[in-house]
Amino acid sequence: MDLPRIFTIRESGHRIHNPLTPDKLAALGASLRLPAGTRVLDLASGSGEMLCTWARDLGFTGTGVDISTLFTQQARARAAELGVADRVEFVHGDAAGHVAEQPVDLAACVGATWIGNGVAGTAELLDRSLRPGGLMLVGEPFWRQTPPDEETAKACHATSVADFLLLPELIGQFQHLGYDVVEMMLADQDSWDRYAAAQWLSMHRWLDRNPDDELAPVVREELTTEPARYARCGREYLGWGVFALMKR
Repeated sequence: MDLPRIFTIRESGHRIHNPLTPDKLAALGASLRLPAGTRVLDLASGSGEMLCTWARDLGFTGTGVDISTLFTQQARARAAELGVADRVEFVHGDAAGHVAEQPVDLAACVGATWIGNGVAGTAELLDRSLRPGGLMLVGEPFWRQTPPDEETAKACHATSVADFLLLPELIGQFQHLGYDVVEMMLADQDSWDRYAAAQWLSMHRWLDRNPDDELAPVVREELTTEPARYARCGREYLGWGVFALMKR
């Protein structure tokens, strides 16, 4: 049970596996106005940067669950580096269907709503771990502007224009599901640049070390085409944000 290798090759150098900078991640945590001791469940927790830094800076505790062996190892190392290994734990496992043994104050899935087959299913999954009156975080792409055709949408790594909504429509979807949007943190083009460009450097360095690997042609093709495709399509059309939700 693990992520496909191509994903970990792209993002092996990332601490944050989404287009939030460290400053934006810290600002998001502070904006939630939650007390020290807040219990967190982070599904698809990646390399654990959110949970580790919020444990250090805000006094949170909690558990992260991720299917990637590499990212789980990185998360545990990060917890030890920041001196919070006694407050957070990271479990290697499939976040889809994972429910906390005890209700938590904050349940999060930041950028991996495929674990619930979309926004609605992910919100339902998170709610199963959340105490009454608790706070939910969902990270999700949206269109900054509607792509002019399906080819442009696919260049943004969507399967079609219908995959994502415009921002007002995404907020409307949360409301339709019975949640108030009480806070949000949106990626901007600069934070998208930091996320995307870091993948290119990781791929180039991986190719230098692994020229004869069976995935080398795939990585070389992606590194050759992705920067221009991102500049032409992804940077212009694809947005991303983390939305704090509370049940009405």
